[in-house]
Amino acid sequence: MAEIIQRDGTWVFDGSTVRITPGFHRSVPLFRQTYGEVAVPLEAVSGIVYEPERKRGRLRLRLREGADPLLQATGGRLPEAADPYRLIVDIDRSGVAEYVAEEIRHALLLDQVPGEPAKSYLLPGPPVPVSVRSSDGMVSFDGTQVRIDWSDTSDRIKRATGPRIISTHDLVQVDWLPNSGYQDGFMRFVTRETLSSKLPPEKDPHALDLWGSTRRDLLTALVATAVTARLPHPSTRAADYVEPPRLTPAIPSQSQSQSDHHDVLLRRLRELGELHREGVLTDEEFATTKSAVLRGF
Repeated sequence: MAEIIQRDGTWVFDGSTVRITPGFHRSVPLFRQTYGEVAVPLEAVSGIVYEPERKRGRLRLRLREGADPLLQATGGRLPEAADPYRLIVDIDRSGVAEYVAEEIRHALLLDQVPGEPAKSYLLPGPPVPVSVRSSDGMVSFDGTQVRIDWSDTSDRIKRATGPRIISTHDLVQVDWLPNSGYQDGFMRFVTRETLSSKLPPEKDPHALDLWGSTRRDLLTALVATAVTARLPHPSTRAADYVEPPRLTPAIPSQSQSQSDHHDVLLRRLRELGELHREGVLTDEEFATTKSAVLRGF
């Protein structure tokens, strides 16, 4: 067994799995501490490097393309410090880091782990349910559907459409870009009906506009990853992809009040109409948002 313990975290390799545990020092980013321990099977690894520097070095684990839903969801856009597959190593522990790297390389050769992209996710992603409060609202995922509850500071268009609920059956992918502090980020849930939508994130009822605390907004990657892990793997997506059969929706009971739903629908449509007349919404934005409201009912 090869092991290295640092303030930044701990890596343990037992011959078949690289177990990565983040450190709890204040220098360790909130995202890594929240994402928690990661068990990387050897078959998901494509390589490992140790990069020595004057005062400290870095261990970097390389994963096969398509093996990890986190890397798929974030598309390499995670800030370096938030990368769970990187470990900062004190210079006096360089020898240990080199040993760990050599042990993993040796195991890759012995097991003849292929270097080509994986055909399925080899890591599970975050457990569900998972919820994150961002600058634009609260986003939750229970394994079957996404729910967005807008904050008081969200755009009037979003608040007018009410809470957004999106089933994984309707999702095509999740687009995620972090808030850099200099430029807003976003998390957009792309459905078959919104593939061609051109609404900006701040007005898109299927997107969270990330403009607040960079540290907190980065946690939305947890939801993006959990959803991505439960969507069809990229290797299965093709032009002839057949949509999986949906469960037959339950028939509403007679006790449900249809008039309540009707009143809410009319109120939201009136609010959208007022925004359109006031010039807050363009014709295209009004039509798109109206469709989103109607689909929600």
